[in-house]
Amino acid sequence: MLGWRWDIFCAVVDNYGDIGVCWRLARQLAGEHGYRVRLWVDDLASFQRLCHGLDPARERQLAEGVEVRHWAADFPVVEPADVVVEAFACHLPERYVAGMAARESKPLWVNLEYLSAEEWVEDCHGLASPHPRLPLTKYFFFPGFSPATGGLLRERGLEEERRAFLADPAAREAFWRELGLGPQGDELRISLFGYGDEDVAGLLTAWAEGGRPVVALVPEGRSAAPLADFFGAAGAAAGSVFRRGKLEARVLPFVAQEKYDRLLWACDCNFVRGEDSFVRAQWAAKPLVWRIYPQQEEAHLIKLEAFLGRYGAGLPPQAKEALQTLESAWNGGGNAGAAWNAFWARHAELGRHAVRWAETLRSHGDLLSNLVNFLKNKVK
Repeated sequence: MLGWRWDIFCAVVDNYGDIGVCWRLARQLAGEHGYRVRLWVDDLASFQRLCHGLDPARERQLAEGVEVRHWAADFPVVEPADVVVEAFACHLPERYVAGMAARESKPLWVNLEYLSAEEWVEDCHGLASPHPRLPLTKYFFFPGFSPATGGLLRERGLEEERRAFLADPAAREAFWRELGLGPQGDELRISLFGYGDEDVAGLLTAWAEGGRPVVALVPEGRSAAPLADFFGAAGAAAGSVFRRGKLEARVLPFVAQEKYDRLLWACDCNFVRGEDSFVRAQWAAKPLVWRIYPQQEEAHLIKLEAFLGRYGAGLPPQAKEALQTLESAWNGGGNAGAAWNAFWARHAELGRHAVRWAETLRSHGDLLSNLVNFLKNKVK
């Protein structure tokens, strides 16, 4: 099976969630499983924010053992790979699909779907979809939170690396120094990653007027934009530091995925968005607040409710209510600042639950290993 060649296609629709997932998948395929991987990306400039050594002007380059190709409108004639991953229903180029059909040994074609906790996902996971005209079959592979799905992306040794980092004060202090901070005292350190349209002002007000100091660590871009209004500043570029009352807010430059993982591990609580950072926050095993990607007619709220139903099942009633209230407020349904105090009053219970939740997810296996085993069964 090590002879398999993989093509992964990623269309960067918005922000960095799609390419974040695809980049992790590609690196894990090459680094842990020894496969040859081509990653086709239509927006290399966005990709560069996650892979700092990437040159957006180059059509073809090697990055961390992965061949990165620009997915241009005029798609070149190439030999299709043995396994083709169509990430998030991005629609493969017609020329490439024709090449797949022309192969004597047809490729294994996978549509890697978006993550959802909804029950219907379990019924659709692994289903085959024959092409209406060509001798090709596509398989739907769903990430998820139960053994009846594909699980979540998780690199080999990730948990051991997290534990070692948290057990090493020198490593944590060195990490904080990289971000311009000293050793942590009695203040809370919270990562705040969102779309910029949440009730950020309400949350910042609660932190500024609270009884315990808070350091908010905010990635540059949309997440940081509301800081300028709140603090009355002209802008909120990377490196900016703002203070009011008990609150200090720092704008961080966009970091590589490995450093972002360490940020999640080191913080006391993590506000995350979309899919990629959401999954990484669960592996961080810390209290988390999720801003789900907004959809038309508020369809995303159904997905949020489905996740909270699964995630909150093991929480004590008051902690579950506090989590649901803050999640509702953070996703447009109320005052996030008012909800924060009740949420953090239950942080000990929420922290223990986060550890148990991560253990449960690990028992389901990791997404890539599950995907490889699924494909192996298709060629028996």
